[in-house]
Amino acid sequence: MAMVLAGGEGKRLAPLTRDRAKPAVPFGGRYRLIDFALSNLVNARIVRIVVLTQYKSHSLDRHLATTWRLSPILGHYVTAVPAQMRRGKRWFLGSADAVFQNLNILVDEDPEHVFVFGADHIYRMNPRHMLGEHLDSGAGVTVAATSVPLAEASAFGVIQADESGRIIDFLEKPDNPPAMPGDPTRAYVSMGNYIFDRDVLVDAVSTDAADDNSNHDLGGNIIPNLVKAGLARVHDFPAFDVPGIHERERGYWRDVGTLDSYYDATMDLLAVEPIFSLYNQEWPIFTANTPLPPAKTVHEEPGRTGMAVNSLVSDGVIISGGSVRRSVLSPLVRVNSYAEVSDSVLFHNVRVGRGAVVRRAIIDKNVEVPEGAQIGVDLELDRSRYTVSDSGIVVIGKGDKVEL
Repeated sequence: MAMVLAGGEGKRLAPLTRDRAKPAVPFGGRYRLIDFALSNLVNARIVRIVVLTQYKSHSLDRHLATTWRLSPILGHYVTAVPAQMRRGKRWFLGSADAVFQNLNILVDEDPEHVFVFGADHIYRMNPRHMLGEHLDSGAGVTVAATSVPLAEASAFGVIQADESGRIIDFLEKPDNPPAMPGDPTRAYVSMGNYIFDRDVLVDAVSTDAADDNSNHDLGGNIIPNLVKAGLARVHDFPAFDVPGIHERERGYWRDVGTLDSYYDATMDLLAVEPIFSLYNQEWPIFTANTPLPPAKTVHEEPGRTGMAVNSLVSDGVIISGGSVRRSVLSPLVRVNSYAEVSDSVLFHNVRVGRGAVVRRAIIDKNVEVPEGAQIGVDLELDRSRYTVSDSGIVVIGKGDKVEL
């Protein structure tokens, strides 16, 4: 079975996480971040899945309930499990404590092996490859790993493994991460996806729960302890393909933990030959299918032509005499006459008024950009009114008022 850790607050993604848990943040027009982890599991026929939630989970719970309905007659399910204070009057203290407080699920389901996956990364992966390696090696835990630029490695657990794949050292978010052997520009890091022997997982989180000095974190405490015990091995994610994947997509994995990384991952979708494609029907990314009409472009006059170029345009969008370039439009967005939207991400039901300009922006749900407004044109002015990321992306929160 699988446990998906979806209680993350996602502070660095604020204001997108002001009213929702990080795994519920929209992505790619139609999807939520959690859809990628769940799709990988379900495509691999891992169909007993609990999603451990905590922080502002209503939006996430609703998405799971309305979208991820598997076949109960076959014993298949995806179900949200909120923090229930089963071990005392406290919420989850960390990812290991989240598992510990839900050990009753492992007793009830009695699996031999347990996938524990993060809920907020963009990637395609076949967990069955990881399971096969785990069974062949006899390890207690197998950790999915990939390489990232050395400058980014401090945000991850850095892995050092021997030639057999046994992990010999694991450094959680080190200040000075070691480089990969043979490549001084990159580091080998954990993706936050694990498979455990059930008994190893139960013993590890139970022992950790009794340690008052622990942070009760899988990456910070459980995995280093299992490495010291010689029970951990690595699964080299880029070495394995999934059906339908193109060579240029091999090893694609993005942790969208910041506004800039979220924006960059979204822009990755827009290339003519994207390095991550949403169009792979052999290993699809599943999400809600809402009953909306097709997208529509109207008006064709000089200076007032409804058009979208190099963009993703979702159902229910109307581009009415405005222009959209290199952008992602979620369902029910409307772009009115003479408006210009470029290099931007517009969430559900955003309205862009006549003659407005939106550049290099992320605009959350239900925001109305008034006629003639300018976003992303004067960054100094924008910083006084909105959130602006390190690279200059203007971010407007859900339902916020846009000023002229």
